Amino acid sequence: MRYNINDSNQVAKQASHDIEVWLRSLAQTITVVNVEHDRAYWNRDIDLILTTDKGVFNLEVKGDRWHKSGNFFFETHSNQERGTPGCFLYTEADWICYYFVVTRILYLLPMPETRDWFLGCETGRFQEKSTTTQVGDTFYTTVGRLVPIKVAKSEVGGRKIRKFQL
Repeated sequence: MRYNINDSNQVAKQASHDIEVWLRSLAQTITVVNVEHDRAYWNRDIDLILTTDKGVFNLEVKGDRWHKSGNFFFETHSNQERGTPGCFLYTEADWICYYFVVTRILYLLPMPETRDWFLGCETGRFQEKSTTTQVGDTFYTTVGRLVPIKVAKSEVGGRKIRKFQL
């Protein structure tokens, strides 16, 4: 699958916007701070900081257009050409906000529980897929695993994966 960087950025922007609006509408929310453009959070792969009446939570936002697949795409290499690991492997977020932009369905995946579960699975259990994204005259390849949503929901321990219709 081939993408254009502008299309990818638009999906990410829509996901962040929709999730921020939803979080701000919740009674328990005190503040939502978008740190996507703050370099201090880039290496930690954190997009939003949510403060609620229960505490402060770091969130990573993942926007996805492929809602019909029934899968999550867990990124294992964000830029294969540069050898950059995928955010799923190193994010310091407390939750991944996995958002299907077309259907407006949001899954909250607890971290590090979801990552620990995934890394404990057999390597070949989930199909590997890659996408290329064009940036000007060059491109980069993102690699990840297709993880059926039903499987992740039934097998992740600790805090469970939560689903919301925005």
